[in-house]
This record gives sequence, structure tokens and C-alpha cells, in this order.
Amino acid sequence: MQKKILLIGFVLMMTGTLQLKAQYDKTDSTYKRWFVGSTIFLLGNLASTNPPGFVQLNVGYRITGKDVITVEPKTWKYAWPNGIHPFLNKSYGKPEEEFPGYVREYGVSVAYQRFLWKGLYAELNVMPTWQTFMNVDGKKTDNGFQIFNTYRVGYHIKLFKDRFFVQPSIAVTHRAYHTKMPDGFKQLDDKWSKFVFGEPGFHFGFNF
Repeated sequence: MQKKILLIGFVLMMTGTLQLKAQYDKTDSTYKRWFVGSTIFLLGNLASTNPPGFVQLNVGYRITGKDVITVEPKTWKYAWPNGIHPFLNKSYGKPEEEFPGYVREYGVSVAYQRFLWKGLYAELNVMPTWQTFMNVDGKKTDNGFQIFNTYRVGYHIKLFKDRFFVQPSIAVTHRAYHTKMPDGFKQLDDKWSKFVFGEPGFHFGFNF
């Protein structure tokens, strides 16, 4: 159910904005420098089973019309390995791949966007996260740390005279480093790649 909610929301937002165009001219100094926003994956919290308790706030600054820095504090929990694609891999959600509990993470990512052509951009997102491992009874069993990178390509679309924007995207996620997981978690996680290819994204924001 959680996967269906996220996928339907992503498709609806994509189809509703495909006809719009947006870009910031490098000689234009009148555009708004600051913005706040989040991601459509907040809809995952509406899932009736295994809701992620996901929270994300994006605070960004446009250094130039082509260069953008964003800071993104966030937290969420998950009960399946990060190496399983949540939409394209049928193993995601299967009981035999489920952790003996779940992982709660707290992270602050720093993202750099570079606009390549009109609204098309590339992004590097680096996020250190602090992990808490919980067992099936909801009791803490261990702590951990990881560095989670996202390599993203997307398109920036202005809405309502540039007061708002949306950014549909596609990404490769990479668990560049993490400390040793506790038994039960480690054995399942080791079965999967540190990379996930083709993960969809959809950010939105308000300019000021």
C-alpha cells in the first residue's frame, strides 16, 4: 500500500506539470534566492502498514541562476534493506527480507545542484545519518552511522509566477559507508547492492 500511494502521487504530479517550463537566466538577478520545501514522499506516512514516520525539510539558497545549495534535515524508519528498490524489486516488503525490527535514522544532507540546460539539473546529495536499531518489541539494540549519497538528474518547473516550484527527478542512491550492523540486520543487508538505480524523486518548494 505504501508503494502504491507514493507511485500514484508521483505519477499525478508528473503528468500535471509536464507542459510547463522553467529556468533561471544566469544574467537575471531578480529571482528569489531562498526557498523552503520538502518531498512528495511525505505521502508514505499515510500508509496503513509500515508507515515510515518520514519528515524532511529543505532549506535552499541560489548562489547563482545555475548553482544551488540545499540543506535537508530528515528522519525516517525502515524495516527492509536499503539496497532493495522500493518500486521495481518484488523482494521489497516480503517477510523473508524483513529485518528483525527496524532502523530509525536521523540525517542532515547537503545537496548541490547545477543547472545544465533550461530547467534540467544534476545534483549531488551527501547525507551523514545516525542510526538506531530497534528489535521487534520496539527496544533499542544498537547504534550506527552511515553516509548516504544520492546522484540525481531532474527538471525544475516554476509555478504561479515563480512563487512555487516542483522538481521531478530520477536518481541513483549509494550507501558509501556504514558501520557494522547488528546480527540479523547485517545478514539481510549484505545480500543487496550498495547502489539502487532509477529511484524516482519529486521535490516541491516555496520561493522567498
